[in-house]
Amino acid sequence: MSTAIQALLAATPIIVAAVLLVGLHWPARRAMPVVYLTAAGIALFFWEMSFNRVLASTIQGMVVTAAVLWIIFGAIMLLNTLQNSGAISTIRAGFTNISPDRRVQALILAWLFGCFIEGASGFGTPAAIAAPLLVAIGFPALGAVMIGMMIQSTPVSFGAVGTPILIGVTNGLDHIALSRQLADGGSSWEIFLQLITSEVAIGHAIVGTLMPLMMVIMLTRFFGRNKSWKEGLAMTPFAIFTGLAFTIPYGLTGVFLGPEFPSLVGALVGMAIVVPAAKKGFLLPKTIWDFAPQEEWPKMWFGTITPKPPRADERKISLSLAWMPYLLVAIILVASRVSADFKALLLSFSFGLQNILGETGVSASIEPLYLPGGILLFVCLVTLFLHRMKLSQLASAAGDAGKTLIGAGFVLVFTIPMVRILINSGVNGADLVSMPVAMASFVAETFGSVYPLFAPTVGALGAFIAGSNTVSNMMLSQFQFEVANALTVSGAVMVALQAIGAAAGNMVAIHNVVAASATVGLLGQEGRTLRMTIIPTLYYILFTGVLGLLAIYVFGLTDPLVTL
Repeated sequence: MSTAIQALLAATPIIVAAVLLVGLHWPARRAMPVVYLTAAGIALFFWEMSFNRVLASTIQGMVVTAAVLWIIFGAIMLLNTLQNSGAISTIRAGFTNISPDRRVQALILAWLFGCFIEGASGFGTPAAIAAPLLVAIGFPALGAVMIGMMIQSTPVSFGAVGTPILIGVTNGLDHIALSRQLADGGSSWEIFLQLITSEVAIGHAIVGTLMPLMMVIMLTRFFGRNKSWKEGLAMTPFAIFTGLAFTIPYGLTGVFLGPEFPSLVGALVGMAIVVPAAKKGFLLPKTIWDFAPQEEWPKMWFGTITPKPPRADERKISLSLAWMPYLLVAIILVASRVSADFKALLLSFSFGLQNILGETGVSASIEPLYLPGGILLFVCLVTLFLHRMKLSQLASAAGDAGKTLIGAGFVLVFTIPMVRILINSGVNGADLVSMPVAMASFVAETFGSVYPLFAPTVGALGAFIAGSNTVSNMMLSQFQFEVANALTVSGAVMVALQAIGAAAGNMVAIHNVVAASATVGLLGQEGRTLRMTIIPTLYYILFTGVLGLLAIYVFGLTDPLVTL
């Protein structure tokens, strides 16, 4: 079977998903069962995967689905808890005090706070936390999901305290063999990984600086009364200022400190600079921008989870006390990823399946205390006492959150198993590479020396399939490195392009869109979200690809410490 035929077959489930979701406007609950069956059929009849391996991959996907639903449940539960305690009313008023301009609110709450949550937790948590909070302060649900998905870009490569680099790239490359070769050349694996980290940080810092501007432009274009790009462009000075306030400390941290803290440091420094500046009106346009009245909104903008109006007897909570649960979430998330002892304690409670149905390498586990869902639920319990709530209010929050999971669970139970079939397809009777690698190989063969332009697209494709930067890096880093060797160009640059592209691909990863949509009760509108988020995704991967070509062929970046 030729490389082109392999790539076409491997891409068929993705093509089917795009046609059904984006082209025919099918809701994901109808589309994804079809996509799953398509992937399973191709795996069985063309890749000649054993039925056992397909079934084991499906079971593995269901375990992963349970982990994703656990995070969604925790995010919705916390929002409902804060609604019932009166904290959301205080938070809404607090953002109005910073600025009544919705564009400013999106930049501070989604971009800066969301980047911090990404740095602490990763795995789609920022969208799951930011989207419902945006809805709570008056954003349309569809707009909140779009903005939430756009967070899944610049901070993602260093999300979860550097997991996509430390786990994804390290396990994606044959680092044992590379370590020996690096040692022979007078270098080390640690130096090479830091070189990749630096190039990822610099690339993201350049491309990511414009993401806040793109965020507000898309907000005003798709959700403004006038459907105007100009109302977003009016924020250009402040949006670029916000971007630089994040990307400069972010880039410097990546270059000088490594992959663990760029997103965290960038977000903290950014908030410390931008919030006071916004309060003083620094670089802000004179005209305040807001959405049209809700009665003028199209029905498709609304989710089924809507903020409850303040009760007459609602207790007033101070702004610091209202934000305390989110601060606790951030602190515990960081501590759970940084403190080895605390991390080991949380990971000690785990259950799952190893070598499912006897299929080697097909395993899955859930660590409910370590996952953000467990931390979010713990903070809900703390909030019960912190905000002096009634137990019945917490029970009501849990009941409402549970109802939301039904729709999301049905979609994800087909989406994630489909992903696992594609990823696990490398073990087969047809002696073919895995489906993602088959697609990547075709792209490399087709484009030759200009391939660096498309390397980020390959990384994004991996993330689109897997819904994870980390998994995309694990699947494709070695492939990207081998292409670099074949082209006699920098392997570090090529792997960096992979990591940046894989971060951008999270903006269109289907199961991330489903997860974010579920938190605001917007299941069924996934195609609309994808049609919007493909715009910043294309910007990100194309700009990054151009940077890659310039780095390799104009600036002549090489791996000076590596002799391979």
